[in-house]
Amino acid sequence: MHQPATDHRPRVLHLAQPVDGGVARVVTDLTRAQLASGLDVTVACPDGGSLADGVRALGADVRLWEATRSPGPALVSEVRRLARLVEEVRPDLVHAHSAKAGLAGRLAVRGRIPTLFQPHAWSFEAVGGVTAALAVGWERWGARWATRTVCVSEAERTTGLRAGVRGRWSVIPNGIDAERFHPAAVDTVRAGIEQLAGVDPAAPLVVCVGRLCRQKGQDVLLTAWDAVLRRVPKARLVLVGDGPDRAALRQLAPDSVLFAGAVADPLPWYQAADLVVLPSRWEGMALAPLEAMACGRPVVVTDVAGARESLPPALAPRCLVPAENPAVLSGAVAELLLDPLLRESLGHQGRRYVQSTHDMRHTAGAVAEVYRELLGGKPVVPTECRESIHS
Repeated sequence: MHQPATDHRPRVLHLAQPVDGGVARVVTDLTRAQLASGLDVTVACPDGGSLADGVRALGADVRLWEATRSPGPALVSEVRRLARLVEEVRPDLVHAHSAKAGLAGRLAVRGRIPTLFQPHAWSFEAVGGVTAALAVGWERWGARWATRTVCVSEAERTTGLRAGVRGRWSVIPNGIDAERFHPAAVDTVRAGIEQLAGVDPAAPLVVCVGRLCRQKGQDVLLTAWDAVLRRVPKARLVLVGDGPDRAALRQLAPDSVLFAGAVADPLPWYQAADLVVLPSRWEGMALAPLEAMACGRPVVVTDVAGARESLPPALAPRCLVPAENPAVLSGAVAELLLDPLLRESLGHQGRRYVQSTHDMRHTAGAVAEVYRELLGGKPVVPTECRESIHS
């Protein structure tokens, strides 16, 4: 099946589905860093979303792979298409992202090429009953075809182990581009966001960035919002993102809530916010709190596995709340909206933490080291590029 490529550069094939949200941003950032380091990078993913166009613009080879977001009757044909694609690309290493691409990728390759699987939160956490049992069974069985499983948090690894998933593990926390995500003047940014036209520029603004789905907990935030408004009547809430729960969430939302929809770049929304909230029910390690803190904005996140690891310990007393607890969530949000000096202090602390701990350069370097191990010690970063990656 696999023949060595004639190009001396290691050839990496990223497989991704979904093609938007956090997974797309992680794959895009890794692609950018790996191309800069001299790797030959191909990304296979469905069309649509932001991923294909984003990595193509960076100079990566993009192969369109038709695949649905969830497993179903089309899986057999999806695996066959992927197997043919792998034959064409002839990668030295396959890096499969998220449950669907991880499932199809491992079935297509079956261990014949070094394969790195990155769950980005386990599939069985999103479902229940028989479906969850099937997902756990697959992850246990499919682990045999992952040369390495990379988790974005220690909590994610522990969840896999408790479910009986066995294999070789690496924990590499998510990283973000701390230069691109940077503070900006709130008034200036708000003036440039069309969706905020007509909103009082002085209104306290809470922003929640994430797919509109049960995992992200926007329903809990909307339940808490009435109590926030009683203490901060002029506050406004913006939900940035789209997803299957959009219609149901709209029914819960009062007039003070704005649905911004899916956006190509969440940066202006972080910069426009007074406070960023992530009320998730579970996470691997979400990018939204890291991106918000890099922008110097304070955050409130739920105390769930993965999410708590995105916060520096010093911020936890003010910024960490129990999951699915609207009363505590509303209190934390209102107190921060009423205390601008505290928000400013937390924002500064958060940015320093992200710069020192979650810079994408550190993440890319750690991934490159795993690649080196899987390729038998073969360098994956040319000597002339190593200094720029680790500087």
